[in-house]
Amino acid sequence: MLAIVDSGGANIASVRFALERLGVRNELTADPAVIRFAERVILPGVGSAAEGMKRLHAKGLVNCVRSLTQPVLGVCLGMQLLFDYSEEGDTPTLGLIPGHVALLPGLPGITVPHMGWNTLTTGRDPALLDGIAPDARFYFVHSFAAPMNAFTIATCTHGTPFAAIVRRGNFSGVQFHPERSGPAGARLLQNFVEGRA
Repeated sequence: MLAIVDSGGANIASVRFALERLGVRNELTADPAVIRFAERVILPGVGSAAEGMKRLHAKGLVNCVRSLTQPVLGVCLGMQLLFDYSEEGDTPTLGLIPGHVALLPGLPGITVPHMGWNTLTTGRDPALLDGIAPDARFYFVHSFAAPMNAFTIATCTHGTPFAAIVRRGNFSGVQFHPERSGPAGARLLQNFVEGRA
């Protein structure tokens, strides 16, 4: 069973539908016991880091998420919350991956937020991308982005490069929305479910 952390994000329904289309049994839950005993966990999220952490604290899920040992996938804001800190609302986050999430710079000809389809540049161990064409496009909607560091698996560029896929131990994250990224996003979710993370 795959648990989706009920963090109140606006993308939860679309994540569930994407998994159901793949035939993956999932449960939306804020119960720490259910989350701890799931085979895999997805931490979704849309909105601000401060609100995301506030919801996790209110539901008593911060220590639960930090203690998970099974594969975990953070999606969009869920990925950003895996880091130490977000400049958005001056927010300490989960501290599972080193680094500070920062506002994308507004550059000439570059609009923020970054909204739309973009390709990735892969680095090391892109197991989540198995079977996905190198020129595949994924759907992004975000104003803040995680830094590139030793835990970056793939990057994207919107004016400046940023981490698009990260991994540290059993925790992985994607800045884009696989549930809204067509066949490429569906394959990525399937790869996660099948243990390619």
